[in-house]
Amino acid sequence: MLQTQLAGLSFLLLEDEVLLRKRLAGFLTKAGAEVTALGTVAEARRAAESLPFDAALIDVNLPDGRGTDLLREKVFPATTSVIVMTAEGGVAGAVEALRAGAADYLVKPFDPGELPLRFAQARRSQQKLRADEFRRGQEEEFFFGKSLAALQEQLLKITAADRRLGTRLPPVLIEGETGTGKTAAARWIHRHGPRADGPLVELNCSALPESLAEAELFGHERGAFTDAKAARIGLLEAADGGTLFLDELPSLAPSLQAKLLTVLEDGALRRVGASRPIPVDVRIIAATSADLRELVRAGRFREDLLHRLDLFRVSLSPLRERGADIESLAEALLARVCRRYGLKPAAIPTAGRMRLRTYRWPGNVRELAHEIERAVVFGSDLGLEFAHLTAGESDGSGASARWFRPGFIFPESGFLLETAIDELVTLAVRQAGGNVSAAARLLGVSRDVVRHRLKRGGGTDQAGE
Repeated sequence: MLQTQLAGLSFLLLEDEVLLRKRLAGFLTKAGAEVTALGTVAEARRAAESLPFDAALIDVNLPDGRGTDLLREKVFPATTSVIVMTAEGGVAGAVEALRAGAADYLVKPFDPGELPLRFAQARRSQQKLRADEFRRGQEEEFFFGKSLAALQEQLLKITAADRRLGTRLPPVLIEGETGTGKTAAARWIHRHGPRADGPLVELNCSALPESLAEAELFGHERGAFTDAKAARIGLLEAADGGTLFLDELPSLAPSLQAKLLTVLEDGALRRVGASRPIPVDVRIIAATSADLRELVRAGRFREDLLHRLDLFRVSLSPLRERGADIESLAEALLARVCRRYGLKPAAIPTAGRMRLRTYRWPGNVRELAHEIERAVVFGSDLGLEFAHLTAGESDGSGASARWFRPGFIFPESGFLLETAIDELVTLAVRQAGGNVSAAARLLGVSRDVVRHRLKRGGGTDQAGE
């Protein structure tokens, strides 16, 4: 099974003992690798300068020098995984090889069957170094609540299908407004799927300059362009065996969309400046805040890529549509912030809860998280009341937006306007923490009107001024 991990890779084999060289070359070739077998340091140096190798297996003692000299001279690019063979054994030989830049070492004689595992480990170390450049702080578990129960069921079905497939996992497309939690959902899919132990690489495509995007995603060979002084693996290779999350995917240029489609269809990529494809098995999770179908009609997104992505599609509803879950999410975020800052657990008062539920949240979950953290760090005892939040959004002219639920339809049985007014007054008083004057300001009426309505609705006249 492990031997399949060598398929398609190009190997430099440096060993002066003819029989061992033939034996190792035969094993690697049988495993599907392309092998260049040589017997001297000089031959290996010329080969490495003219050909790109995915991996190298080199002996230490050779007729014209030491194989580790090639590492010290940095003959091999960072994209080449090098394992050293030595008959000397002991800690000293291992230390010399590793200090020179080898990924691992083997003491002769050894079983060739060890090679797939050793090179797989070296490959994972290489991937980790590249992936760490784009690793973000991993947030805690995704909050579904009642409002996103259907989404949770969808994601559970996707991860169940992933476990049945094992390899070549289909892409996932996550749609939703900015700040709704698309990144957190992508992390949930990765953590709960069969690739949880593999790399998770996250890239915001809108933050990637177009001139660098291809090299970052697909990697490049030495000399592929002016500043390419050394070969480098791309993020698709760094995520091999794991997940690549592409946020704001439509920001990629059409030419890169076409190359990404090729990776999805063929399971292989071609580095910039390379002449041969490299097999990869990476799960793509793409996210967008725009309607891809509209972008296709506008000629800004490839229709064939949309069809390839539009298999496992999930949508995140905006925060304003999540009802009572807004309060539950706020409590979870508050507990997280208090833990992070080493503070005692805090509670959101009634007035604060009402403001959280009636605010429109144009920035969605991200805005809520920032409001919570700001209130904890800078707020006073009243900080968690969120008094600065208003129920409507501004339309830019100072007028507030419609405060009732969009799409409201009057019931066929009729509507009691007086009762609705009483309920609005009660809501305003509750939001104002029982302060009649503040409630009157929210409603744009006098205090007497508020008091009168409270009495009509069965409320008490003990609210504060």
